[in-house]
Amino acid sequence: MSTLIPTIKNGNKRNHDYNLASLPSLPSWFDDFLGKSFGNEFMSNFNTGITLPAVNVIDGANEFVVEMAVPGLDKSDFDINVDNNLLSIGVEKETEQNEDTENYTRREFGYSSFKRTFSIPESVDTDKISASYKDGIMKIMLPKRDEAKKKPLKNIKIS
Repeated sequence: MSTLIPTIKNGNKRNHDYNLASLPSLPSWFDDFLGKSFGNEFMSNFNTGITLPAVNVIDGANEFVVEMAVPGLDKSDFDINVDNNLLSIGVEKETEQNEDTENYTRREFGYSSFKRTFSIPESVDTDKISASYKDGIMKIMLPKRDEAKKKPLKNIKIS
């Protein structure tokens, strides 16, 4: 049976004959260095961007449902597309805070984004895909074609 399959985008797959697993990656080395060198006071506001949200995929009798917990966003922040049997869910969010007082001006801004991509099985009717966002939960309904829907159990009597 077909299921939604997450695709890897910009993956970290290595095709080398030698083993680099014992060496730390440069980003993890910096994370380790910064995490050990500075206290939590410094790191508390350091990386407050959106992280890659976890996704639930439900295989129902009549449809697949993709659920994603992404609180604090507006419907307009989402970009959901279907292209060549790939479902992509992306978010771009810009924030800006200005604070003016008598002696100084402070301006903080940020930019956060993520993108999740899934392969859509042939059993999905892509023309009828819909989405809703309520209470921080994004739900995308992918209805199955009639021929792919699960048929009810049929009891066959012996004659």
